[in-house]
Amino acid sequence: MNALTHYETPLLQTPFHARTSAANKMHSWGPWAGYASVLTYEDLAMEHSSIRNAASVYDLCPMVKYRIEGPEAMAFLNRLTVRNVAKLSVGGVQYTVWCDDAGHLIDDGTLFRMSPDRFRLCCQERHLPWLLDSAYGFDVAIREETEEVAALSLQGPTSASVLAAAGSDVTGLKPFRMADFAFVGGEVTISRTGFTGDLGYELWTVPELALPLWDHLFAAGAQHGLRPIGSDALNIARLEAGFIITGYDFTPAPQCVREDRLRSPVEMGLGWLIDWEKGHFTGRRALLRAKPKWAFVGLEVDGNIGAEGAILYHDQKTEVGMITGACWSPTLKKSIALAQVQAAHAAGGNLWAEIYALRELHYAKMMMRARVVDRPFFQTDRRRATPPARF
Repeated sequence: MNALTHYETPLLQTPFHARTSAANKMHSWGPWAGYASVLTYEDLAMEHSSIRNAASVYDLCPMVKYRIEGPEAMAFLNRLTVRNVAKLSVGGVQYTVWCDDAGHLIDDGTLFRMSPDRFRLCCQERHLPWLLDSAYGFDVAIREETEEVAALSLQGPTSASVLAAAGSDVTGLKPFRMADFAFVGGEVTISRTGFTGDLGYELWTVPELALPLWDHLFAAGAQHGLRPIGSDALNIARLEAGFIITGYDFTPAPQCVREDRLRSPVEMGLGWLIDWEKGHFTGRRALLRAKPKWAFVGLEVDGNIGAEGAILYHDQKTEVGMITGACWSPTLKKSIALAQVQAAHAAGGNLWAEIYALRELHYAKMMMRARVVDRPFFQTDRRRATPPARF
């Protein structure tokens, strides 16, 4: 049999593809970082329900991963990112962001400290040239390891019970910590991290163990409602949790064509991440001088129509912002949204969303009141409870 050529398989397949493709009854695929990623397996409502009421598995393999190691790896990352990496102990995980010299946001991601001198940085976009340029003068080695790591996200209130049934005792694992577990002659690293705002874990191993890990989890999760989920269900959950996505809620600085699309961490509601006392980091001086023109807010919108892409107006007259992500929340029974608004309107007050709803082949224009509310929209104590309660 001749090997498939690139135009016949334009997207890469993850190590879990044999299982995800078999389960994908809708044959619903989308591109993610050059890989084929499932959008919806079978039933969007049931997939979202599994996140909030049972357990779900999501293929994380397309997430871009960098291995950063060397005697000055910590010093390099402290210079690159806005948080204080010196405070991250071995076995810990940090949510972080990094900027260009002008203080404009490049990307957000999670930083794992695997050993004193070795880290893994996971993010949405590819940044190897920027990382290498930023490492000039540091004794550090950087390379992309996306294809060397197979990863699954296991989320939901019964996720700890699934892992217990699979032989991995995670009852003592605290949020943003990780631990190693033996698995069929190899090893699986389990971190208590996720993108749903609920109890959850992420599992990391080598591609050779991907299919055995999938099968083992689903055998253990049969009595706990375990279900594979696609990006569509995960997107609803992350909106409920108030989390941002690079390329959706903001445009990475290197990709911005228009100057007015550039955003700082402060303007994206991420100023709480910045450690101003740790010393210099890329973009620090610019951020200290900057006067934020924009704010990133959570909204509740009247009606039951998702407001994604809606323009925001003050007093139904003056354009003041844009909704970047929105949905009808099955959990909250509300229309919720994330939005960029002009800083003067960050507190809300007389905001309206211009929504176009399809009504029998014609779009109907609706002006719906939008109220600024705190994020996350959805939160539960079980996200941080240690040990997690049985559900």
